[in-house]
Amino acid sequence: MGSSNGKGRSSWWRMEKEMEKGKVVVEKVRGKSTVTRSFSKYPLKFIIPRKLMIPQVGPSETDAVWIYSVTYGGGIVSGDSISVEFTIGDGCTAVLTTQASTKVYKSLGSKCSEQVLEARIGSGALFAVIPDPVTCFSTARYSQKQVFRVASDSSLVIVDWFTSGRHESGEKWDFELYRSTNHIFSEGNQPVFLDTVLLEQSSPANIAERMHGYQVIAMVIIYGPKLKLVQDQVQENVKRMMSQQLHIPSTSLGHHAKTNSDNCLTRPAFIASCSVFGPKGIGVVVRIASTTTESVYRFLQHQLAGMEPLVGVPPYH
Repeated sequence: MGSSNGKGRSSWWRMEKEMEKGKVVVEKVRGKSTVTRSFSKYPLKFIIPRKLMIPQVGPSETDAVWIYSVTYGGGIVSGDSISVEFTIGDGCTAVLTTQASTKVYKSLGSKCSEQVLEARIGSGALFAVIPDPVTCFSTARYSQKQVFRVASDSSLVIVDWFTSGRHESGEKWDFELYRSTNHIFSEGNQPVFLDTVLLEQSSPANIAERMHGYQVIAMVIIYGPKLKLVQDQVQENVKRMMSQQLHIPSTSLGHHAKTNSDNCLTRPAFIASCSVFGPKGIGVVVRIASTTTESVYRFLQHQLAGMEPLVGVPPYH
């Protein structure tokens, strides 16, 4: 009897732990990508609009389901812990987005606000994670981790970006900690992309000094066969943009050579770099630093516009 009760308690504990994690399942229903299960726990909430009633998520013939992630109270506070698991079934298309920036409020003591997203993307499926930026307020501590498990022919878009805070009102890089981890694993648990961004206040140089006037940091991952045309276009566009922006007229080279380059050369307001990763260059990652949030929104609008046929509308419009 004692052993049976122990097993019962253990089973109940596992079920309780499972219920702490939000879940979204997308499957084919009558040939259409459909959310068949959705569960979230405070402070997280999912909104799944009906395609025919919400025209902004695209025409009804587009096979894509849009999922809006919102937080009660408009933000995350110290000690909040959010965990959610997505399953995108074979051949399905799903978009996870937000309605505004994710605000991370003041930290009490050493408590850290945490978000964990785990996603499994099936064969021939597309999952796009395209949120607004994270904005950490003064003294905030924030950590997020996103783990994606893909099939050999899955496709994935990840936009991961954050701002310096309420920089328009003078609050710039005043948070205590920001950590963002993105991992992509292929079949057989093979690592394809492992990346972590960490900013922490420390001496001798604080975060603001290290950022050299930039107010937004972003990373865009475009992965998989369905996005090959988008990848090619983005790589070409970034190469052209930066070659034009960083070009120094030959008539000015002599002047710059004779003076301190840090004082003479103005840093570009927007910088982007692009590189490939994964087997046969199946993925492209773009890294961005910008002095304004608006310029990153414009970049995302233009560079991801080619996704419209897949998701119904161009992202960030």
